This record gives sequence, structure tokens and C-alpha cells, in this order.
Amino acid sequence: MTTPTRKQWSNATWRVWTVVGGMGLGALILTGRLIQLQIIDHSQYAEEARLSHINEITLSDRRGALLDRNGYPLAASEDAYNVMVERRAWEDPADAAEAAALISEATGVPAQQMIEIVATVDAFEVPVIRGLGYDQAIAVRELDLYGVRLLDSERRVYPEGNLAAQLLGFVGQDATGLTGLEVDLDSVLTGAAGSLTYERDGLGREIAIGERSETPALPGSNVVLTIDRYIQRIAERELDRALKEHKADGGTIVVVQPETGEVLAMASRPTFDVTNPDVSDESKQALFRNRAITDEYEPGSVFKLFTTAAALDQGLVSPGSWWYDSGVLEIDGWSIRNWDFSSNGSQTVQQILTKSLNTGAAWMASLCGPDVFYDYVARFGFGATTNSILSGEVAGHVRTPVNEPETWRPVDMATNSYGQGITATPLQMAMALAAIGNDGMLMKPHLVHEISGPAGVQANAPEQVRQVMSAETARTLLDMMGVVVDTTPTLQINGYRAGGKSGTANVSSEIGGYKPDAYISSFAGLAPLDNPQLAIIVKIDEPKDVPWGTVVAAPAFGRIAEEALAYMNVPPSEPVLVLGDQ
Repeated sequence: MTTPTRKQWSNATWRVWTVVGGMGLGALILTGRLIQLQIIDHSQYAEEARLSHINEITLSDRRGALLDRNGYPLAASEDAYNVMVERRAWEDPADAAEAAALISEATGVPAQQMIEIVATVDAFEVPVIRGLGYDQAIAVRELDLYGVRLLDSERRVYPEGNLAAQLLGFVGQDATGLTGLEVDLDSVLTGAAGSLTYERDGLGREIAIGERSETPALPGSNVVLTIDRYIQRIAERELDRALKEHKADGGTIVVVQPETGEVLAMASRPTFDVTNPDVSDESKQALFRNRAITDEYEPGSVFKLFTTAAALDQGLVSPGSWWYDSGVLEIDGWSIRNWDFSSNGSQTVQQILTKSLNTGAAWMASLCGPDVFYDYVARFGFGATTNSILSGEVAGHVRTPVNEPETWRPVDMATNSYGQGITATPLQMAMALAAIGNDGMLMKPHLVHEISGPAGVQANAPEQVRQVMSAETARTLLDMMGVVVDTTPTLQINGYRAGGKSGTANVSSEIGGYKPDAYISSFAGLAPLDNPQLAIIVKIDEPKDVPWGTVVAAPAFGRIAEEALAYMNVPPSEPVLVLGDQ
């Protein structure tokens, strides 16, 4: 027997300690892992273990309705059902195809669409159809398919069809707002979420005698708008009529109650089917925007109202003040001419407004000077949003010596005086116009009359913004607008005196300058003249026959005002001509 050498003992010792060290390291790692599981991450794994046999569902109650000022629903929710499918029930392609075909026959939803939803969503249960009506839901229930059940839901309906589509907007599959007032008032309409917690077995089914707790959801609030469905329908009808008669690309009409700032109608074209919006087609998404607040344009001669207001309010002119029109006004090396290239000789301020003389507007602006002129422009609300509740509202653009000193020139004020080189939205124009009919007080756009929900009724009062000009100036300007209408027979409305101003403006190009032979025709009017109840802006985009606001836009104003005033029970101020059988 051979005695081990020192070297052999050393090798054996090394091996033993290696094994011991490995065992010790393994024990250390195991101990660390146990500490992590039992102490550090205990709450996380305990929660995962709990959720393996506890199911939690978020509950929601009915979404609130959007109502017109008289309580008629414009957008509301009704009971509906979602068709839910357990993924494991459709794991076999043959079973899935057979079940999907039966459901498709009952609902009209393509079978392959449902199969693809189940195959691509990683969840225990998948909704393959949302918002199913009662009759179709009963048909699905009677099929009694394995792994298929109905879940109570709701769907959004629009009782007035596509009325005020861009203003109202629409909701997504999860019943949350995506556009328009549906998203702007989403937190009010949605209500408070609840929850349901219950124990489930290994197959995911609720255990009858297991733990169960429920916190009920609260329904959303109903919102009463200032919109009047009848006046809204008149506005949309007349807008469609103007577009058809003049082959125009689009347009906007806004109707406001001057004293309160209540928006009675807001119509835009082109529009979309709010009952079935196509969100998959990017080319159609531009139809969703509310053009009354998103589309800025050069207002043209309508803006002469606000230039005249500044000069009147400063005491620089009166309606009878004289000025000589030579047909051209030289400013900063540029020649300002009238829209018809006319030269009119001695003219009063009233004639400047009636004849819509660009040279006269530029002269009044020069009397004011940049500081005063742009101060009044800002007072009327131009260059800033109206602070309405509508998202996406733009401010328009006003270049002044203060905000753009490097590019502003005196000729800018001259062109701004008659509505060129300055942009505004139809809503801004409507609110500024309403201030003239409200003794010079500018109001904030008022769209929500009241909110009614679980917490009670919350009424929203009209909000004043500022006194733009004196009441006396406003009354004088209103009378001048009346003369404009009285001297143009095609502008007059049956039974009521009205005041207004037309506008014809070039359309700016995306690459700079103006588009050739493209115009925006508009009319701004107030009625009745002695106590304005309606401020109406009619804007028609790119008519193809004639560009003049008096021809394209003014007739729509007249028909809307006449019919709306009669509907509002505003007594005629003049004898009404009634034609009947002789």
C-alpha cells in the first residue's frame, strides 16, 4: 500500500473544498431567493396568487346624454350587449369556424373577423362583437354556444341623426369620447367607475359560495346644451342649400344669442355620418373637425364693422363725417384701391360702410393709429381664442407692431382694416358681431346650459368678457348696419328690420399668397334691429359661380333669421306680407 504524497493530499483537499464551496454558494443563493420570495417580493407574489382565483372587473354605468336647450336628446346611450368568447373554446379551428358562422348568421358580423379577433388577443375572454341590439343578442343567446356569452353594455345613439355632427362628436368602442363635445365633456358624461370582485375556479367561473364584493358605478351626468335643434336644423338646411346653389366646397354657419352669448347653432360642411364614423380611413378624418373653431380665414369686408367701431368709439368720426374718395390711397409705397376700383368723391362714413369702400376703411384706421386700432382688434377678441369649452380652437393671426415688429408695416394696418392679412375663426366673428348687438359687451361663447347628475343640477350662467365699446357706439353702429341692409333690397327679411355687412375675401394658399379665382363669401347679420336676438355668421367656401357675399351668403342669413325669429316668438316689427289664394 502506497502512502499518499503531500501533492496528492493537496489535490484531494482542493476538491473537497470546491465541493463544499459550491454547496455553500448554492445554499447562499437559495437562501437569498427565499428571502426575496418570502420577504422582499412577498406582497407581489401574494397578490399574484390571490388574483389566480380572484377576478376583478371594472363596472361602468350609463353614459350621460347630450340634450338640446329644450331637453331633446342629441346624443344618448341605450342598452346593448357585447358577445364574449373564451379563447380556449375556439382553440380548435373547426370549432371556431362552426361557432363563428352561426354567430355571423344571427348578427351579420363576418365570421372571419371574429376568428381573427380571438386569435390575436391574448386574454381569457375576448369581445368579438360590441354594441349588439336586443333582438340580435337574443338570437345569439338561443344558439347556446360553448364558451360564448353576452355581456351587458351600451351603445351611443343619435336621435336627430347627423345633426351637429362635428359639434357633438362621437365615442369609441370603450364608450369614451373621441371627438367634439363627447371628448370635451367626457369626464362629466362618463360618471364614476365601480368594481366587482369575486372568487373563481380553475376554469375562470365564479364560485357560487365564494367571496364576492361590489362597488356600484355611478351614471354619467346629462348635459343640456344651448343648441336649439330646430335652429340648428334650419342652419344646416340653409348651408346645404347655399353650397348646392353655388357649387361651393364647404361652409360654416354660427348663430348666437347676443345678450347671453348662447350658441344656438353651429353647422359645418362637409360633414360625416356620426352614427357610423369611419375612423379607419385617414382621408376622412378631416371631416371630424369642427370648422367653426379650427378653420381660420381672412374675413374680408365684414371686418370693416370693427374698424368703424374703433373710429366711432374714439370720437374720431360720426356716421355723417365726410371724406373724399379719390379711388386710391397711397400707404408705405402701396396703393390701396376699392374692391370695384371705383372713385366715389365725397363720401360720409355711412356711405363708406354701405358701399364697402376699402379706401375709406384704411382712412379710418389711419385716424386711429396702430395703438388704438389694434387695441380694438384685441378687445373684440381677435388674435386669441374665445375660451370656449371646445378643444382644438385656434386663435387666428393678427400681426401688430408689438408682436411682430420686424415684419409689420403701415400697409398691414390698411389691409387689416378691411379684413385682409388678418385671420379669424367663424366663432370669433360671431362673438364679435354679437357684441355689437349687446350694447358693446363681448360675451364668452355659452354652450352648456346646465349639468344634471347624481350630485344634482348645476346651472351655468353666461359670462361677460369685457366692454368693447360704449353702448352708444354699439347702437350707432347697429343703426348704420341697418342702413346697409335697407339700401340693399336682396338683404331684407320679411317682417323684421335687420342689420348686416357682407364680405368677399381671397383664399390664402398653403405656399403663400392667394389661390387664383378662389374666394370666401360671407355675411354677418343681426336681427331684429331694435333688440337683436340673433347674431348670425354665414361663411361659404369657394363658390364656383359668383363670389359676392350679398349674393352667396346673405340669402341664407335672411332665411335663417326670418324662420328662427318666428319660431322664437319674436313679434315682427313691420307688417308681414302674406300671399294667399285670391
